[in-house]
Amino acid sequence: MKATGVKIKDLIKVKGLTVKDVQKVFGFTSPYPVYKWQNGQSLPAIENLVVLAKIIGVTVDDLIVVTEP
Repeated sequence: MKATGVKIKDLIKVKGLTVKDVQKVFGFTSPYPVYKWQNGQSLPAIENLVVLAKIIGVTVDDLIVVTEP
């Protein structure tokens, strides 16, 4: 989960988005779910992974790290 979180964080940054931008897309009242994803404390639900991949411009497979590097 940690490696996936790092990848999500990096891809959001490369796309030029902020945590607040992602928070607004999902309609979250706080940024904490996005921070939890980025820190590897939790993973987005599958429907959120699909939306996240779409706004970043990658596939769901590109977001998920299956093995630790």
